[in-house]
Amino acid sequence: MTPLLRIGTRRSKLALAQSGMMQRAIGRALGVPENEVETLIPLVEIVTTGDRIQDRRLLEVGGKSLFTKEIEEALLDGRVDLAVHSMKDVPAEQPAGLAIAAIPEREDPRDAFISHKSKTFLGLPQGAKVGTASLRRQAQLLSARPDLQIEMLRGNVDTRLRRLNEGDFDAILLACSGLNRLGFDEVITERLALDAFLPAPGQGALALQTRAEDTDSAWAIALNHAPTALAVAAERGAMLALEGSCRTAIGAYAHIQQDRLFVATEMLSPDGRSRWTRSESLPASATEAEARALGLDLGHQVKTAVGDQQVAV
Repeated sequence: MTPLLRIGTRRSKLALAQSGMMQRAIGRALGVPENEVETLIPLVEIVTTGDRIQDRRLLEVGGKSLFTKEIEEALLDGRVDLAVHSMKDVPAEQPAGLAIAAIPEREDPRDAFISHKSKTFLGLPQGAKVGTASLRRQAQLLSARPDLQIEMLRGNVDTRLRRLNEGDFDAILLACSGLNRLGFDEVITERLALDAFLPAPGQGALALQTRAEDTDSAWAIALNHAPTALAVAAERGAMLALEGSCRTAIGAYAHIQQDRLFVATEMLSPDGRSRWTRSESLPASATEAEARALGLDLGHQVKTAVGDQQVAV
């Protein structure tokens, strides 16, 4: 049987779990019998540069696009028809010829605190060693607890949990969404408050990327979750204004509550000593373009407040 749709995905356990979820959802949307989904909507595993380089922060080797570049090349040259990405890994601007066709309903956007030494983040011992590869998380950790030792921790979820269990760290931070999708939610010690740990733009959401001419496919319309897409539009607007990358510590989060879309964004100095936050809201009936424009405006307000101060590494 000729495949209806080939899905490009990274090979990590989390990426395959996320892509498998989308594979089954697309199958249901297209009326594909469950026993034929893997044949008609196959997963095509692609190793990215970000997967190969595990001993350095992404900011040292090219940024978050290292997790998407090879998959996007496969889309453009026709080897796959759809890519499933973690939205927080997708750069603010789409390559020519590609577009985000759908954004499914978001998982928990919060950061997960995982520790065998303390039941809460604030209860960590003085000078505790915390592992993360995220500059945003580093800055937010130090903003609340300047005594902490922050050390670089990369690798897949299994690797990071193993290193915690072996005693390399007193605690680590991961995304709740990934742990939930892997069925690892029982390892979470504390789900960190969104006001203190504003997540990465798009955290918890998935991006279904296609060639630009395929964005109105039936499966894309079926899988797109309008409230999530609206919130992510605002967050990615802020990211674009702040030139969000692995070199800057930025957070953004938007959510709908009582018929309003509330949007917040921030930038921090890498040492956490300085923090600039702006927030505003729109009617929840706003368009994605209006949400993106608000995110852009809030991002520009933060950037103006930061001025010439050093916030990148």
